[in-house]
Amino acid sequence: MLRRWSLAGLTATCGVLIAVVKSNDGAPGTAALLLVVFLGLAFVVSPRAFPRAVAAADSRPVVYWRPGCVFCLRLRARLGAEATRLNWIDIWQDPSAAAAVRKITGGDETVPTVVIGGQAHVNPDPSWLRDQILPATPQS
Repeated sequence: MLRRWSLAGLTATCGVLIAVVKSNDGAPGTAALLLVVFLGLAFVVSPRAFPRAVAAADSRPVVYWRPGCVFCLRLRARLGAEATRLNWIDIWQDPSAAAAVRKITGGDETVPTVVIGGQAHVNPDPSWLRDQILPATPQS
């Protein structure tokens, strides 16, 4: 559990330390701004930025991810609100999910790995994934 939050904790701690130094140097405005930036970044790299996993019986496509993965962050950010159409599973929290990813990728824990309809896709393009999860709009 602690491993999942380590990058977010380190980012927040760095922000606090930098803000204290800037504040002591007589720049409280800069200190406050930097603290807000670092805390925002800490949230983005934390597990809270990703939708929670739901029951395995759910029919939604599965995204295997891990905290701190820049490719997972890119995918999550580019999907925006559509990310809730996917079942996000943290491989650091679920050992069976990590084993599934290793099986798919030939022994590596390469994420994001997306499984749609039984077909696995490693680090797919976010726009391609959005096209897969959004219902087709009827042509007029």
